[in-house]
Amino acid sequence: MSTIERADAPPQPPRFTRSGAIAGARQGLPLAASIFLVGMVFGVLARHAGLTLAETLLMSGIVFAGASQFVALGLWALPIPIAAIVFTTLIVNLRHVLLSAALRPWFRDLPLLRTYGSLFFMVDESWALTMGQVRAGAQDRAFLLGAGSLMYLAWVSSAGTGYLAGSAMGDLSRWGLDFAITAIFTALLIGMWRGRADLWPWLVSATVAVITWRLLPGTWYIVCGAVSGTVTGALIDDE
Repeated sequence: MSTIERADAPPQPPRFTRSGAIAGARQGLPLAASIFLVGMVFGVLARHAGLTLAETLLMSGIVFAGASQFVALGLWALPIPIAAIVFTTLIVNLRHVLLSAALRPWFRDLPLLRTYGSLFFMVDESWALTMGQVRAGAQDRAFLLGAGSLMYLAWVSSAGTGYLAGSAMGDLSRWGLDFAITAIFTALLIGMWRGRADLWPWLVSATVAVITWRLLPGTWYIVCGAVSGTVTGALIDDE
């Protein structure tokens, strides 16, 4: 075949195979194990927050976002502050817009069902593994589906397991789990630290949250703290 013929040849369609999904599941196995442990904590806390087993499984199965679900538990009360929960979880999950945008060129030529079906299983961990494949020049787009679906199964099943185990645990303070939400978000915060540029958004967010907590009833301090920190970070990045 001549050089001209090779240049005129149509580009090969993107691959989306079972072997690619299996490769993703294999690489995601260690992370799925850690997700299972965190999911068990969520299940225990969900039981003690007053959710039923069905509600716990439904939240984990539909939302599939650990940080947002822990935020929802922190806000959970009767009557349920729906507006505060929706708005706060929206702020927490806005990063997924940027994560999915980074994968757009890789999924551009796939059918929409495969693209959005894969993106449903995108969490921080499956995204990071997939970006490693993108940078390595891999071509099988089923990798995200394989890695993410394994993490999905780990998350939902662990939430149910933790919920059922919660009945035997009694007072959560005996196990230190009353501090679990605070500890989890502290660990997430440390992992997000990029340098001194992050200091101002964090300080503004914390200050606004404390002031709002003192002045307004309910859990609006979480919303106000999140929004103020986000706006501050955006303004600093634009400078």
